[in-house]
Amino acid sequence: MFVLELTYTAPVERADALLGAHVEWLDAQYAAGVFIASGRKNPRDGGVILAAGVDRAEIERIAAADPFSVEGVCAYRITEFHATKTAAELAPYREQLPS
Repeated sequence: MFVLELTYTAPVERADALLGAHVEWLDAQYAAGVFIASGRKNPRDGGVILAAGVDRAEIERIAAADPFSVEGVCAYRITEFHATKTAAELAPYREQLPS
């Protein structure tokens, strides 16, 4: 599983101008089954996305295709972790620690 943390590198007005394209990109990743949850950070200096079901190379490719990335509006910090414990509703995403 991955935590993708976006931090704006440009004024929020530039992000707002790209928001429609960003939401379309998000929707495509939800439809593909990659994204689990997403939203703005508070204070609004970026956002957070939870993702699963792909490897690191693929998640890096997906993040690079975000219109925010393409247009240089944000930087991504990608953290991979093993979700060994989850809420019951997220049981399909539980993982075993690698041996």
